[in-house]
Amino acid sequence: MTEKEKMLSGQTYYARDPELIILHKDCRKSLKKLNSITSDNVKNRFSILENLLGKIDDGVWIESPFYCDYGTNISIGENTFINFNCVFIDNNKIEIGSNVLIGPGVHFYTPSHPLKHDERIKSNGEYVTTSLPIKVGNNVWIGGNSTICQGVTIGNNSTIGAGSLVLKDIPDDVLAYGSPCKVIKKL
Repeated sequence: MTEKEKMLSGQTYYARDPELIILHKDCRKSLKKLNSITSDNVKNRFSILENLLGKIDDGVWIESPFYCDYGTNISIGENTFINFNCVFIDNNKIEIGSNVLIGPGVHFYTPSHPLKHDERIKSNGEYVTTSLPIKVGNNVWIGGNSTICQGVTIGNNSTIGAGSLVLKDIPDDVLAYGSPCKVIKKL
């Protein structure tokens, strides 16, 4: 099994694997192009995003700057808006539904490391990494400067308040916010 296959299956993997480094560098080249193009150059921006991301549907708009690790592990449904300074650490799948609004500075983190240092760092200096997917349903609004952590699913039609730290699944049709994020009320 390759390190990439381990990464996408949630197993421990070596993040500095040569194949992963090449994919990461290719992504950085695409991001440099994307983030240097003005917003009025819609055709070029969408072309770069189509080549960078795993899937992008019609009507998606991503403000620059935008950052990710690989790009190919990200899928975005139609009519979704992603504001500036968003970070998608896509060491595993990040699936964004349709009609989603993502505020500025929202971060998605699929990777994690063991909490104890002696489990996190191997004797040869390599660090232990695992990653789990993130899924955001349809018609979701995620307020600015929120952080969505590995393994989280946010249900359809829900709203995440600004500045939230989402560590656990959020059901459909709720308002949730806080650090850690918790359901406040049914919508």
